[in-house]
Amino acid sequence: MSIILQILVFFLIFLSTALVVGIPVILASPGQWEKLKDSVYKSAAVWSALVIFIGVFNSFVQ
Repeated sequence: MSIILQILVFFLIFLSTALVVGIPVILASPGQWEKLKDSVYKSAAVWSALVIFIGVFNSFVQ
């Protein structure tokens, strides 16, 4: 179970890094926000769900 938690945390770190780098680039690029707005919102929703899921899953790992 511990390896699953580590994989989930790795994915969270990867997604966090991608969002921290990608969102300012999208906002700074002319016209990109309109095209990629849905992707940004979906990525933020996945990130939020992953944080909650990792928190719940962590309570079962010793």
